[in-house]
Amino acid sequence: MRPTRSTLRHAATIAVAGSLVVGSLIGAPAQAAPASPASPDAATALAERLGDRSAGAYADASGKMVVTVTDAAAARQVTANGATPKLVKRGAAELARATSELDRSITIAGTAWWTDPVTNQVVVSVDPTVTGAKLAKVQAAAAKSNGAVRIEAEAGVLSTRISGGQAIYAGGGGRCSLGFNVRSGSTYYFLTAGHCTNISASWYSNSAQTSLLGSRTGSSFPGNDYGIVRHNNAANASGDVSLYNGTVRDITAAGNATVGQSVQRSGSTTGLRSGSVTALNATVNYAEGRVTGLIRTNVCAEPGDSGGSLFSGSIALGLTSGGNGNCRLGGTTYFQPVGEALSAYGVSIF
Repeated sequence: MRPTRSTLRHAATIAVAGSLVVGSLIGAPAQAAPASPASPDAATALAERLGDRSAGAYADASGKMVVTVTDAAAARQVTANGATPKLVKRGAAELARATSELDRSITIAGTAWWTDPVTNQVVVSVDPTVTGAKLAKVQAAAAKSNGAVRIEAEAGVLSTRISGGQAIYAGGGGRCSLGFNVRSGSTYYFLTAGHCTNISASWYSNSAQTSLLGSRTGSSFPGNDYGIVRHNNAANASGDVSLYNGTVRDITAAGNATVGQSVQRSGSTTGLRSGSVTALNATVNYAEGRVTGLIRTNVCAEPGDSGGSLFSGSIALGLTSGGNGNCRLGGTTYFQPVGEALSAYGVSIF
């Protein structure tokens, strides 16, 4: 949320829902780039074409695409295609064998694994429940890999259950926040921002994208800023919002905001924040288009909070859309009224 807002009576023009709209979804912005830089899709496709002479591609801190290679000829091919080559020890086949061995030998709850092209390893995460004989089994499996596997400890317990305000990860990369879990009969969904659901059809509960949370069934942005994702497993849905202090708030119904109302916002970047409603039916002209009918507040927000919950007590009010400022200096944040999304999709708070 970098740009400042125009002080118009009835409409606010914000350059980019700060990075709430886009910055939080695309990672580090590109800086100096080659004349014909490889796109993420092109770099990934090139790594796949190289087969065992590569072990994947990634964007570096400047936004440039890096393709891992195991020999000089592959490096020249990468350079010719507008990406940066990085010489690594292990090719795709070795990492695939390490992954297959984990698939075969480890079925312990609280573990996860994925290939990290930056370190040229398969990463195994273990949560605090993996101790004693369980941890020893994971360590033994890693030891067989000749350095291809490394273990990382997770601070919290791994779970597929997610409350409102917690992080959700887009297929292909990027993070937003879950707004509210909702349902229609026995089918469960969650609501988040439409500028989030526009980015990806698949959403995950972990950054490694190994635990599918659900698939998009609707998205509306610009004009509105809401989207809906159907839960892959109804047991994942929880009718509450995380307060980021180890507790949750049960959300029992949806309502309409009023000017001066005390509200709270829950989001995966800045946690729980408080403030008040300063205006209703605001129009915001984002770089991506105009959104109307928004709730304006003095609650702060930052990249990654997009889609998170706005509520008062146990009443759901809105979904984080965008704004300006940050939670160090303060700012203005706009919210999509949740009632409009509930009506559009025929779902309800539970």
